[in-house]
Amino acid sequence: MPRIVGVVGKPNVGKSTFFSAATLAHVPIANYPFTTIKPNIGVGYVRTPCVCREFNVTDSPGNSTCVDGTRLVPVELVDCAGLVPGAWQGRGLGNQFLDEIRQADALIHIVDASGSTDSEGKPCDRGTHDPGEDVRFLEHELDMWLLQIVKKEWNRAIRRVEGTKEDLVDILEEKLSGLGIRKDHIGKARLKTGLSFEKPSAWSDGDLLRLVTELRRFSKPLLIAANKMDVPPADKNLEALNAMEYMVVPCCAEAELALRRAADKQIISYVPGDGNFKLSDASSLSPQQVDALTRIKEKVLLQLGSTGVQDALNLAFFKLLQMVTVYPVEDPEKLTDHKGRVLPDAYLVPYGTTAKEFAGIIHSDLASGFLYATEARSKMRVADDYVLKDKDVISIVSAKRHA
Repeated sequence: MPRIVGVVGKPNVGKSTFFSAATLAHVPIANYPFTTIKPNIGVGYVRTPCVCREFNVTDSPGNSTCVDGTRLVPVELVDCAGLVPGAWQGRGLGNQFLDEIRQADALIHIVDASGSTDSEGKPCDRGTHDPGEDVRFLEHELDMWLLQIVKKEWNRAIRRVEGTKEDLVDILEEKLSGLGIRKDHIGKARLKTGLSFEKPSAWSDGDLLRLVTELRRFSKPLLIAANKMDVPPADKNLEALNAMEYMVVPCCAEAELALRRAADKQIISYVPGDGNFKLSDASSLSPQQVDALTRIKEKVLLQLGSTGVQDALNLAFFKLLQMVTVYPVEDPEKLTDHKGRVLPDAYLVPYGTTAKEFAGIIHSDLASGFLYATEARSKMRVADDYVLKDKDVISIVSAKRHA
């Protein structure tokens, strides 16, 4: 299953702008690797150095694209409803928000670094609201939501553990799997809290909340996109956000959306995540367009190094979710598929994925008939339990061929 990153935040912080910028495609992709795209699901891209330069070949991408040696790989993003206090109790679009959160494996939390929107998302004077409060508020909402779910039939769960000696890990996995909480998340939370899973009747309400907090941290890791960095006093607030326990990306989603729209209209040449852009034909632009692009270059790109949107996507998938990029080929010598295309596909898979598991991601037949795989750099055969590394080029040999 592909990993999904949720874009969250209260109203008026630029969440919709961030999502629009991240999912505005201006590069041709032959086919998305996602069969069903819901209305609030968008396709964004992560960027990674393509192995075509290393192997000195001209590639012919299919499920992704390559721009001057940079591979752009499609990923799924879910645009979660605007969050307001009391969402866990159903206030506002709380139920819709939490239902969308269920789909997410990691979160990008858009906050207004300029401090010009209050806790409800209403405009206020710049610098009068602490964006750190928004981070703590999101933590609280998610923790309370999870706590209510765990508390349901908690006494029955205690009886099952202490009476019939069932495993609390299995009970929690059964109850929480629909929220994207896996057995390994529960195991990590158990280790972090040090709670006795054999005697849950001895837990206090605070103990249960501690467990829920750790479950949330492991199952819904998040980073902060400090948006509106071009609006004072964002710099001061960024320092406070950096002191929190999360990765923080300085960001200007409005600038990224403008650049991607300009690239889409071929006004500029721009690869998402670059720290600069090239004008295609300055003479065709109005003074207002030139002024807007100049302002973006001076106030955003030169100050931040990039708009931050692409950085946030990359960190979410490569750091929070620990994904690696793998290139499957049929011929490990020519790096081609059965149609003769060079390095046609790039897949994102979780770190720890084995060669056989990867075969199953491509097609179930390849996994069921798996014989061995060949790692293209060393030309060595590897077994089914070979753990894939980032930028591996792999040829899978199976007793069952995939058409």
